[in-house]
Amino acid sequence: MRKKLIIGNWKMNFNMHEASLYLHKLMNMLPSHRDVEVVLAPTILTLQSLSLQINRRIAKLAAQNCYWRDSGAYTGETPVAHLRGIADYVLIGHSERRYIFIESEKDIRLKVQAAIRNRIRPVLCIGETIQERTLGETKDVLADQLTSGLANVTAEELGEVVVAYEPVWAIGTGDNAKAIDVKKATQMIRRHISHLYGKKAAESVRILYGGSITPASAADYLAIDELDGLLVGAASLDAYQFKEIISKAHKG
Repeated sequence: MRKKLIIGNWKMNFNMHEASLYLHKLMNMLPSHRDVEVVLAPTILTLQSLSLQINRRIAKLAAQNCYWRDSGAYTGETPVAHLRGIADYVLIGHSERRYIFIESEKDIRLKVQAAIRNRIRPVLCIGETIQERTLGETKDVLADQLTSGLANVTAEELGEVVVAYEPVWAIGTGDNAKAIDVKKATQMIRRHISHLYGKKAAESVRILYGGSITPASAADYLAIDELDGLLVGAASLDAYQFKEIISKAHKG
C-alpha cells in the first residue's frame, strides 16, 4: 500500500531565521504518523541549516530545484549530487519553472535521471494550461509530459518517482480544480504510466495534486482513492493550516 505524502512547497518565502522558527513550531505540533510522510521544500539557502534541525522521524526535506550535472562550470546552479544527505526529494518541472524560467522537456528529463542517479526521489510536476484545458488537450499534455519526463527511467526505478498533477491554471490563483477533475487526471496519469511500464510498476507510483489547496478543500482531494497526497503551496506557509492538512491525510 502506498503511503500518503504531503509536501509543503515554501517557494521563495522565509529567510533562515523565519524558516528555523517555523520548523521548530511544526516539529512541536506534529506527531509522527506512520501512514503519512511529511516533506518540506524550503529555499536552497535554508535547506542545509534545516537539515541539521529537522526531526526526520516527523518530516523530511525536499529541494525546490536542481541542475542535472553533478559538477562543472555552471554558475549559480545546484547539482543534485550536493543534495545527498540533506534532501530526500527534489521538485522537478514545477509549473513556475516551466513557464516562468522556460525549462525545456529535455532539462526536466535530465533532472529526473540525475535525481535517481543520486538516490534522491524526484517529484515530477506535470499539468495543463487554461488554454490547453479549454481545447480539451489535458490528456495529451499529461501523456506528453509523462513520456518525456520519465524517458530512460526503468521499471525498477519508477517506484522512486513521485508524480504531482498541478494544473497551471490552478497554481496560486485560488481557482482550485474540482475533486472529480483531479480524479480523472489521476486516472489518466496512472493509465499512461501503466501503458509505458505495465500495471504493476504503475501501481508503485505515488500521485499528488497541487493547486490552491486549503485545509477546507484538502479532505475532498484526499478522499480520492487514486490520489496519494498533496503538494501544498501557500497553505504550507502557515504551520497551523499545514498541520490541519496533514491531520486530514492521517484520518483519511
